[in-house]
Amino acid sequence: MANIGLIAPTPLESAGLRCQIKPSPHEEQGVIMKGYLHRHHVIFSHCGVGKVNAAHSTTLILENNEIDFLLLFGIAGAYSNAAIGDVVVAETENYGEEGVMTGEGWKPMDFTGFTLLKNKIEYFNTFLMDRKLLKLAINASKDIGLNTHAGHFITVSQCSGTRISGDIMQKRFNGLCENMEGAAVAHICSMYDIPVIEVRGISNIIEDRDMKKWNIPLAVSNCNKAVSELIRKME
Repeated sequence: MANIGLIAPTPLESAGLRCQIKPSPHEEQGVIMKGYLHRHHVIFSHCGVGKVNAAHSTTLILENNEIDFLLLFGIAGAYSNAAIGDVVVAETENYGEEGVMTGEGWKPMDFTGFTLLKNKIEYFNTFLMDRKLLKLAINASKDIGLNTHAGHFITVSQCSGTRISGDIMQKRFNGLCENMEGAAVAHICSMYDIPVIEVRGISNIIEDRDMKKWNIPLAVSNCNKAVSELIRKME
């Protein structure tokens, strides 16, 4: 039986999974709840939107609980190569805006010479997901018939609301999708040497913003199904 940390940014993104946890977690942001899901002990929290909220909740969970790995889940906007309702699993998480703007364009943190974290290795913008968990998450999602992709996630402070801004961000790290929390969670997990994985459902394609084209309920439902199946398959 594993001890699993679970974080979703908002109650909207966790509804399908939250009702399976016993006892069911609260919806309030920042409240850390303990329960069971598919025989496994889980520590669950809604971190809130954005990097600071995500880093804060992750730190609280890791400081006060012994966990085997942490799983972040929610929704995301896809740059390309994924459709609305597809499940995406992070191979890497990348800070999309940390760096410096020069006369030749944007440059990442390694251009400055300053690391964001240095322990066993130096981290500039990119944080790796756990490879074993990555494979398990992909297989679990595909096993229940969901269209599933793995790739590079980009964490932003300003969401891309136009096709042009999305293209600019996508090219920085060959991004599959973008979100507002993932790199911060991976950053903190790397500090504590805790394996981390991230699973999201695609709610929209990044283009000129038109929310009538979005399908958040489908993205949430498929993501929650994939996460539930991943946890069910854990040894």
